[in-house]
Amino acid sequence: MNPLAFRFQLPHPRNHMKGTTMTPTTTASTTAPAPASAGVSAADATANLATDLSADNDYAAAGFGQRLGFGRRPALIVIDFVDAYLVESSPLYAGVEDELASAARVLHSARAASIPVLYTVVEQDTGPTGGGVFARKAAGLATLATGSPLGAIAAPLTPQQGEPILSKKYASSFFGTSLATDLTVLGCDSVILVGLSTSGCVRATAVDACQHGFIPLVVRDAVGDRRSEPHEAALFDLDAKYADVVSEQDVVTYLAGLAASSA
Repeated sequence: MNPLAFRFQLPHPRNHMKGTTMTPTTTASTTAPAPASAGVSAADATANLATDLSADNDYAAAGFGQRLGFGRRPALIVIDFVDAYLVESSPLYAGVEDELASAARVLHSARAASIPVLYTVVEQDTGPTGGGVFARKAAGLATLATGSPLGAIAAPLTPQQGEPILSKKYASSFFGTSLATDLTVLGCDSVILVGLSTSGCVRATAVDACQHGFIPLVVRDAVGDRRSEPHEAALFDLDAKYADVVSEQDVVTYLAGLAASSA
C-alpha cells in the first residue's frame, strides 16, 4: 500500500471559497474514476486520476510519506483561528466555518485529555518595522493590526485560563516566539495542529515543528484555506515530507485514549 495517505487533486475551485476535505486513497485501487463533476469532462476526470496515481507512485518510490505516528506527550496548537477569516465583510474572509467546528471538537477532546493547549495570533505592528516583508507581500494582513477586533480568536475556540496566546508577525508559530521553549518545558514530543491557513501559517508551523524535533500532526478537517488548490497541495506536500496529515476522528480517538489512561 502506498504510504502516502492523500493524493493531490487537480484544481477545482471552491464554491464560495468553502473548504474541501481530502479523503484517504491508495494506489492499489483499480476502480474507475468518479463521474465527472460539472464543467469537467469524463476524459479530464480520467486524466486527473492517472495524474493522481502517477504522483502517488512517484513519491512513494522515492521513500516519501512514511508514518511518524502519534507521540506520547502532545500539545494542541490553535493557529490563527481569528474572526478575520470568519466575518464575511473582512477582506480575509475564507469560508472556513466547517473547519472551525472541527477545530472546536478537537479542542474539546484535547482539554478532556488534559494536554497543553497553546494559541497563536498574527499581530501586525503599525510602527516603523510593521510586519516586515511578509506584510508587504500580503497586504491584507493589515486587517490584523494590533488591537483590531478582527484579530480576536473565534468564540468557539476562546482560550481558557492557563492556555497561552503567542503573538507573532510572520507565518510560523515558532519564528520569533517562545513556542519551541514552551513545548520543551512542557515535555512535549509532538504537536497537533489546527488552524489557518493550510498553505501559509499551518504549513510553516508544521515544517518548523519537524525542524525543532516535534512530530507534527495536521488535522485535515480542522485546517482551511481560501482556495482548494493551495489547501490540497499543502496537505499533500506536508504528508509526504514533514508531517502526518490525520483525520479529526483519528485525533479524537487518540486523545480519548490519553484521557482514559490518565484517569
